[in-house]
Amino acid sequence: MDETVKPLRIPPQMSVYADKYGIFHLMQSMVSSLVVDRPDDPIAYLIGFLQRRADIPRIMVLGPPAVGKRTVSKKLSVELGAVHVTKESLLQEQTELSQQAREYTVEQREVPLELMVQIIQQRLSEADCFNNGWVLEGIPETRLLALNLQQVGVIPEHVVMLQASSDVLMERRKGKLVDPVTGDVYHQTFIWQVDDDVVQRLAKGLGLSEKQHLAQLQLFRCEVTGLMSAYQHVLKIINSDQPHADVSQQALAFVKTHRRSRTPRILLFGPPGSGKSQQARLLSQKYRIVEVCCGHLLRSVAAEGSELGKMIQPYLNEGQPIPDNLVLQIIEQRLRLVDCSCRGWVMHGFPRDLQQATMLKETQQQPNRVFFLELTDDDCLERLSKRATDPVTGERYHAVTRPAPSTLIRNRLMTRPDDSEESVKRALAEYRTHTAALQSVFPDAVRVDAEQDPHSVFEALESRLNTVPLPDKLYAP
Repeated sequence: MDETVKPLRIPPQMSVYADKYGIFHLMQSMVSSLVVDRPDDPIAYLIGFLQRRADIPRIMVLGPPAVGKRTVSKKLSVELGAVHVTKESLLQEQTELSQQAREYTVEQREVPLELMVQIIQQRLSEADCFNNGWVLEGIPETRLLALNLQQVGVIPEHVVMLQASSDVLMERRKGKLVDPVTGDVYHQTFIWQVDDDVVQRLAKGLGLSEKQHLAQLQLFRCEVTGLMSAYQHVLKIINSDQPHADVSQQALAFVKTHRRSRTPRILLFGPPGSGKSQQARLLSQKYRIVEVCCGHLLRSVAAEGSELGKMIQPYLNEGQPIPDNLVLQIIEQRLRLVDCSCRGWVMHGFPRDLQQATMLKETQQQPNRVFFLELTDDDCLERLSKRATDPVTGERYHAVTRPAPSTLIRNRLMTRPDDSEESVKRALAEYRTHTAALQSVFPDAVRVDAEQDPHSVFEALESRLNTVPLPDKLYAP
């Protein structure tokens, strides 16, 4: 081995390019499909994969009987141009496997798990499902079937879980009507058809008896926790006790988002007291990304005594703003380190104005997620009045949201001058002055209501970390 050869270093702009054009997600999808399908000719298979529609829909619509799975599934199928697959349609297929399954149903016996898995796998591998995607209605019904489907590579991109109370489900079951021509389901209260020709041919649905309905409802109640656990990373729970058009619209909006694997590069904006530090810490702890607080970073660099540190120390001593070019150099230097490049980062405290934001956008350290934590001035003042700092460790605590862990620490807490009412009002005014400009630099930023409890704010941030909206044209039939 030639020891003079230097190790390959991937430039930081590579991850920016890969994020922008979905390269990481494309590679992940290709490798995943290749491993699952194991084609005899991998090259031809991958060529065909790249020639397919972008982001093939793979959707499951689950829920108890009479919750509206059929209506939502048909809507998604039509809107996305995907194949609508039901348990009934699987058993009606003219295949040897489906014939075996029909023999069990005729004898009123349960279709064996292994046979059901084979039938589903066979159907979803056919050309129409392979090229256009699929919407599985009410499949799987159990966690065991879900796990077996995962083992053979039937992995959904989105799972819609519809829920409603037992009283609502029973009422819907009683009023169910079916169009014998199209198979569409209607209800005089929930889903009604204004076309007189359709109304004339509607017939009472040959659905489940009350006893069968209750049995299936009990089965669902037993399995729902396991199903949600099996699909927790791609799951959306929707309350079905609302107009069916609203339910379908929520489901459609969900499946038009896509989860992408990416190295997190997160910016948090917000007024003082909005919880940026706490949310950054929570994100750092859960996802093992690097928290970069601009104020802490500048002080640590100054303490190290490096060339840049010596240049910024006088500004810190005098309490004067550090020139933007020096701040940017320090930040770029930190974000280029291996831990930030490989694991990702969450930064707050920079940029503060339009000029700083523009300078950051021109570097190779561009964020791929930007959040604005929104809170009123009155709420900010109230929060900061209960905040104190440990002079020994520098940790900040809050009397309500993050109390000091011990009496010893609580007794030595001090209120920083920056947390005085006058200082906070001045900082709030400065932030409000620059907010509109910052939002114009990051038009895709997500606004999060920071008035919620910290856990709810974190959930709102977390739900948007790896999800991106997809253009409608990608789903055109």
